[in-house]
Amino acid sequence: MIYNFRMVSDEVPNFRREIEIDADATFADLKNAICDSVNYDKNQMSSFFICADNWEKEKEITLEDMGSDSDQDVYLMDDSYLSDFIEDEGQRLMFTFDYMTDRSFFLEMKEIITRKNLIDPVCTLAIGNPPAQVAEVEMFDPESLKKGNAAAADLTVEELDESFYGSEDFNEDEFDADAFDEMPMDE
Repeated sequence: MIYNFRMVSDEVPNFRREIEIDADATFADLKNAICDSVNYDKNQMSSFFICADNWEKEKEITLEDMGSDSDQDVYLMDDSYLSDFIEDEGQRLMFTFDYMTDRSFFLEMKEIITRKNLIDPVCTLAIGNPPAQVAEVEMFDPESLKKGNAAAADLTVEELDESFYGSEDFNEDEFDADAFDEMPMDE
């Protein structure tokens, strides 16, 4: 039996892939087929989620056991077969490929092809460019912090009125700056 999945992205409106895969394949096989179809690194942490009709996540099938303390079952991609989790056309899945920003592809099983088998998954339709595998996150700029600290250092005590501290009850004689500088910081 062959499953035909349609995959879309909420980031790229003209992106779509269709993948045919044998029902007896593992979720690791499906992950590899997806990564091949979009040229993503297969070694990045990822998970599949079996979803309800409204895309609510129900079960997670993950690449590696992260040692969760929850009482939920842990399903690993290498040990989980598609046919054990997917029974009907219309079944929805999410493939989270970027854990840092919780970015995912949305898959729906469009068709079950009976009396046929596939040795290897096949991407049967590729439209549009996929989103970048890892989202660009604005990096911390130490130079802007230095500029901000320099501007703050230029302030005089006279310029720091009650409104600066957020309280009219502030008494600068009660503020021990040396004690604050000696406080241990969390690493």
